Amino acid sequence: MAETTGTDDAVDRILAREDSHSTSRVFGAAQALQTHETASHHSDGDQWDLDDRHALRRVGGLSTELEDVTEVEYRQVRMENVVLIGVYPSGAQAEAENSLQELAALAETAGSVVLDGVLQRRPHPDAATYFGRGKADELRDLVLSVGADTVIADAELAPSQRRALEDVIKIKVIDRTAVILDIFAQHAKTREGKAQVELAQLEYLLPRLRGWGESMSRQAGGQVGAAGAGMGSRGPGETKIELDRRRIRTRMAILRKQIRGFAPAREAKRAERGRHAIPSVAIAGYTNAGKSSLLNRLTQAGVLVENALFATLDATVRRTETADGRVFTLADTVGFVRNLPHQLVEAFRSTLEEVGQADVIVHVVDGSHPDPAGQLQTVRDVLGEVDARDLPEIVVFNKMDLVDDSERLVLAGLAPGAVFVSSRTGEGIDELRRIVEQALPVPAVEIRALVPYERGDLISQIHEAGQFLAQSHEDTGTLVHARVAPDLAADLGPFLTA
Repeated sequence: MAETTGTDDAVDRILAREDSHSTSRVFGAAQALQTHETASHHSDGDQWDLDDRHALRRVGGLSTELEDVTEVEYRQVRMENVVLIGVYPSGAQAEAENSLQELAALAETAGSVVLDGVLQRRPHPDAATYFGRGKADELRDLVLSVGADTVIADAELAPSQRRALEDVIKIKVIDRTAVILDIFAQHAKTREGKAQVELAQLEYLLPRLRGWGESMSRQAGGQVGAAGAGMGSRGPGETKIELDRRRIRTRMAILRKQIRGFAPAREAKRAERGRHAIPSVAIAGYTNAGKSSLLNRLTQAGVLVENALFATLDATVRRTETADGRVFTLADTVGFVRNLPHQLVEAFRSTLEEVGQADVIVHVVDGSHPDPAGQLQTVRDVLGEVDARDLPEIVVFNKMDLVDDSERLVLAGLAPGAVFVSSRTGEGIDELRRIVEQALPVPAVEIRALVPYERGDLISQIHEAGQFLAQSHEDTGTLVHARVAPDLAADLGPFLTA
């Protein structure tokens, strides 16, 4: 599904609160996205994929009526005008509104226009219809009045809840997980990324297959009749839904094998960097926090930067140098989001390994976001799932050109020692680079050697993967005092001096 042309107008709206006894309504778009005017002035370097991303636009008028669906409960999300719904317990209204704002940003990124939002206060979602039955009837009237064709729930709905709510409001109902999966499907570019997304979608789809009339439960065997298909279709009696489940499981097995097949090439590249003792830095953080912009600022990588959620799905690794000439790598990784579907964490585990194998993590947080503390905690929770919690972490508050002095004090309290930067203006970039260079691991072996001039290749390796402490040119070669990796120290063995 391509993007809607109404996104620029939608991002200017914010979700406003209108209290009532048990239900509050929220209208507008998400503060998670910057305004079009702000985003258009970003200085993010060349963005080679942006024109391709914008080459497709949504076509209005596609029907999403429930009667068009004939086979499975989970459909491709062809959203147009949407209403957002959520349930929150007493005392959690602010958190619920932030979550709904983020859902609005997700919906817009997927290509829809957010018309309205409704929050209901109740201890637990209704087991039958998510909203209580009376509120579901009110939601049906709201949907009719605003002309929505899709309702998005800010939770992962059980299949029975979705069916029951659709039966009441008479239009399509999807959940937060379906929207995130749809965005991932739009943005994946590499073969591995596409395979990971498809695997996550199938894992989400499998328990949600359901019959629709007799077409799904009809058996292939038996006599010709109202439910039979006649000659050429008789067989062991397997139902259509069982066939679909078997095909999905077969496809999932193929995708898992493909994803495992990508691992050796990635591990070979990682081993090559390890053999030369090249330190690695992973840029991790919440979605739309500005990770790709930061990578472009630090390395002139030219990767895609877009004012949208999950613009980056495939890890991008770039080489750069410290001020004293040491080489290290910077990796831009997929962003995280609260309530990230478990299927995606599992499917993208191979991509997230780039974070787990890093020497240093640069944790980027959107300083202008209404809930930066929630962003910090969400990312740290996911880092724990990929065994990266104990790695050295540098917290970076980005987008500081949008933050005033009082808000800076609050951010400083959230993460003492954090770096304040702006990828747009360049503020704090030099300080960040200096702190990253200081955090890089130091080569293990200290050596003194007189390297003959004809072995300039060894000097080059020290420049690339070692750290010079002193260097002078003598009559017979280059006298070096340096720290190097054990492999390079062994190569320098014949030339060591006292």
